[in-house]
Amino acid sequence: MEIRKSSTDLYAAYKETTQKAADLNNASAVLGWDQEVYMPAKAFEIRGRQLATLASLAHEMLTSEQYGNLLQELAGRGDLTDEQKRNAALSFEDYSKNKKLTPAFVEAITQQTSASYNAWIQSRRENKYSIYAPELDKMIVLKKQQADMYGYEKHPYDALMDEYEKGATVALMDAVFGDVKEQLPALLHKIKQAQQVDDGFFLRNYPKQQQWDFSIEVLKAMGYDFEAGRQDMSEHPFTTSFAPSDVRVTTRVDENNFSSLLWSSIHEGGHALYEQGLPIAQYGLPLGAAASLGIHESQSRLWENNIGRGTHFWKYFYSKLQQYFPQQLQDVSVDAFYKGMNKVEPSLIRTEADEVTYHFHVLIRYEIEKGLISGELYSEDLPETWNAMYHKYLGVSAKDDKTGVLQDVHWAHGSFGYFPTYSLGSFYAAQFYNQAVTEIIALSNDIENGQLTGLTTWLRGKVHQYGRRYTSEELCKQITGKGLDFSVFMQYAQQKYAGIYGFE
Repeated sequence: MEIRKSSTDLYAAYKETTQKAADLNNASAVLGWDQEVYMPAKAFEIRGRQLATLASLAHEMLTSEQYGNLLQELAGRGDLTDEQKRNAALSFEDYSKNKKLTPAFVEAITQQTSASYNAWIQSRRENKYSIYAPELDKMIVLKKQQADMYGYEKHPYDALMDEYEKGATVALMDAVFGDVKEQLPALLHKIKQAQQVDDGFFLRNYPKQQQWDFSIEVLKAMGYDFEAGRQDMSEHPFTTSFAPSDVRVTTRVDENNFSSLLWSSIHEGGHALYEQGLPIAQYGLPLGAAASLGIHESQSRLWENNIGRGTHFWKYFYSKLQQYFPQQLQDVSVDAFYKGMNKVEPSLIRTEADEVTYHFHVLIRYEIEKGLISGELYSEDLPETWNAMYHKYLGVSAKDDKTGVLQDVHWAHGSFGYFPTYSLGSFYAAQFYNQAVTEIIALSNDIENGQLTGLTTWLRGKVHQYGRRYTSEELCKQITGKGLDFSVFMQYAQQKYAGIYGFE
């Protein structure tokens, strides 16, 4: 006679398997972090093999027949807690999706990611897109295969976006970016007609160490726990997490452009606070992971823009910054500094773009990705297409490949479908910050006195603690009472830039 296992035993077996797979994925993430921060150039080939092995092992664990049977058994039990039910249900969704990818495909795309990243690094060093193009071609082929394996109803790009933003479709994003194309140009036009603000003081010489030290001070004020994280340098700023107790950020420095490091650090610090705020008791389980990339980006954009580029923040931190750079900023008032940091001007580099033009940068990448995955665009056409679209939307053209098509690492990583979450994040951020101001009565005063952790605590309770319990839309409705609303971002942007540029 077969002995029926208790729900407690079944859940314990499920948890053990899921967390072991997380251990493998996080070991892989450590190697990935090392690859982008410290790894010597000759290590790329073997590192690609190591990453592929770990990814393949984790994939096999989470797609095994035994694991699938375990999840199905759990689904039939009625005595699980709400948390246990939600974890098991989300894991079954993940299992069903992962099952569609063969181990051979997982290994192939992991190895190709390493090869593409290496080619991207070399291309940037030599400022030559042609070095990267063949490896990017291989990645695009694999991403098309992945979309086909996952399946989709209307557009192959839907399957890839769903990886980062559950439920996102081309139809939805076309509507969102339709609002961008319809409403943002009018604001940009008003700004162009106004007298331009001065940001020349940002281009003075700011020694690396002082920039670094100030960024550390700001991260600490935000509540970033340096006993559970660290900051390093990388080619492209990023955040990586191995557990809430080990979350790392990277940034980059330009001694002749102060804005390059600080806001990257604040941005990545927002991501890191989210990861450090996830419940460690749910390590490796869905409720211990971020809701979506759009929500993740809302945390970084809220800290970078609503806080780090806001007036309240600098009423406290500007005098501290002047202590680090007394000569560079002795003739710059806090008002001039605030206006300069929020200068709106069409430019080439997405990560350094202002809040208004930023969304045209994302729109361009979204439209290019759609075309590459649908087969309407080819990799060899990218430099020309890139420049044409930048001229169309922003009136600028890249002077070379490094400032153009080679500026982002995402395609080298195979992260097709990721870019739209950047704009979604900004729009969610506007709603969340608007709600925080309503609920935390003394928030503005607290920020003006350098007290930032009250906002961190609010975000812990409203966003971080839930993990993947809710979709982005569900979470937004729970926090603000309604789903994604582009008009909140537009109201915020119009009010902010009318004050900076002096128009109605």
